[in-house]
Amino acid sequence: MKVTFLGHSVVLIEKDGFKAIIDPFITGNELCPIKADELNDLTHIFITHGHSDHMGDCVELAKKCDATVIANHEIAHYLTKKGLDVHSMHIGGKFKFDFGSVKMTPALHGSGIEDGNDMLYGGNPCGFLIEIDGKKIYHAGDTGLTMDMKLLEDEHIDLAFLPIGGNFTMDVKDAARACEFIKPDRVVPMHYDTFDLIKADPKKFKKRAEYAEVVILNPGDIVEL
Repeated sequence: MKVTFLGHSVVLIEKDGFKAIIDPFITGNELCPIKADELNDLTHIFITHGHSDHMGDCVELAKKCDATVIANHEIAHYLTKKGLDVHSMHIGGKFKFDFGSVKMTPALHGSGIEDGNDMLYGGNPCGFLIEIDGKKIYHAGDTGLTMDMKLLEDEHIDLAFLPIGGNFTMDVKDAARACEFIKPDRVVPMHYDTFDLIKADPKKFKKRAEYAEVVILNPGDIVEL
């Protein structure tokens, strides 16, 4: 399985015929090394919450690739009206797809959908626990530190993506504590340096996070499972 970090919270996962992107904030993301029109053959798109720096190019990519969008029920309902193929879930729900299983995990954040000048209700923010061929990837989405993360220790996660940028999410200190709770084999810091408000030093996170191997990825870097 090939996992590519594309900056901010954007993660591309590829395994055989499965090609999925999480939070496809490509256009407007200066850290992203590719353009949206370079992404082809996507089978699935995961959306953790409704904010524009996470929904990103979801509609355009889903239409171009005929990809299925996996999101909470409220976002799924919104995207259905855009003509997309969706699979709706909610916190704690787990579903077995043809590529593996997906569990929707809690996140402490907001999820408003920016639609023109309006802010629509986007349900609960979330993270995703994705299992493919016995390998587990956890994408926390945008979240603060929560004791619920302690429950993830029993999942024996192979690779976790945790935000470290602070202000809107966990900072370096809290993300290191999250590692203590989750104890993944490897962890990648995300959601930092995209904007001035979320500047952070991943090396400080690596120094603090004692319960996992920290893998600092530049946008475009790949890790294999």
